[in-house]
Amino acid sequence: MTGSDVTREGPEGERPGRDAAPGMLRGGPGADGGRRRKGGRRGRGEQLMAPPADFTSYYGRPVIKAPAWRARDIAGYFFLGGLAGAGSVLAAGAHATGRTTTATAMKISSLAAVSLSTAALVNDLGRPDRFANMLRVVKPTSPMSVGSWLLAAYGPAAGAAAASAVTGRLPRAGAAATGAAALLGPAVATYTAVLAADTAVPAWHGAHRELPYLFAASATAAAAGMALVVGPVRETAPARCAAVLAAVADSAVHKAAEERLGMVAETYRTGRAGKLLRTARALTALGAAGGALSGGRARPLAAASGLALLAGSVCTRFGIFAAGIASAEDPKYTVVPQRAAKEARRTTPAPSAERTQPT
Repeated sequence: MTGSDVTREGPEGERPGRDAAPGMLRGGPGADGGRRRKGGRRGRGEQLMAPPADFTSYYGRPVIKAPAWRARDIAGYFFLGGLAGAGSVLAAGAHATGRTTTATAMKISSLAAVSLSTAALVNDLGRPDRFANMLRVVKPTSPMSVGSWLLAAYGPAAGAAAASAVTGRLPRAGAAATGAAALLGPAVATYTAVLAADTAVPAWHGAHRELPYLFAASATAAAAGMALVVGPVRETAPARCAAVLAAVADSAVHKAAEERLGMVAETYRTGRAGKLLRTARALTALGAAGGALSGGRARPLAAASGLALLAGSVCTRFGIFAAGIASAEDPKYTVVPQRAAKEARRTTPAPSAERTQPT
């Protein structure tokens, strides 16, 4: 055979659609012998030579960029902010009920926590002036902007409350500052959850409804633990109750978050995040039980329970941070849920015309 024997349709004298063996071309066995019908549609007996692609990544590389945040700074910032905010609420309660020793200790604790929290944030930003630049404007749609202003308002209030409690001067101003810090405290303790959920990180954004409640429970456990450590046992009844409520809420919200996340919840159960979060739940439950058993009499047991609660809160924040990083680095946690959501929208029947038309 020479080059002149070959035409655009193949070797001269041969017709691929008729002379070739069935199954060698596009289709398998069938009446059409692998040829397409008019209009490009395949016959009933045709089969694709390759199965449909099951895309789960882009050449195995991450689909989104993982946050460049450092765990020591940002996870520590999450924990310390929660301890400060919830601690101010407990301090205000202790102040109002005459538990002066616990109130003073918690005010000092909240001031120290918010100071360290701000320092951790500034260290992650790299330069102190970057934090000041965030105060140039107020942007309600930006969790970072709102959080910066919260810290700017909460810090002086917590400082004034602690200074008045330690020196005994200006008690009325100190009481007003204590109330202001308590009002801002819940927002300070939970806005970091909104900050994390506002990203594209699957393990955080997918649990955007539950994450603030999980942070609130963790912050409450930390503040109750601090009260058990620094307060006299005779004044720790509210802290013991708060610890039990925090442990119950933490377990319930964590379970709800995993149900909502679906397959992304694997990042909360495996690897470093899984170890940290299992340890956190065990420590929180142990601390709450120990605080309840101390009964306001056993000082060593109360202090040990408080330390367990604090450690459990630290593990919770670092575990959630680790889960987020793991979900961003593995592309399947981005691609698979998005494809499932798209398929669910495609298969969901549209509302009938009768329901959509106004009556």
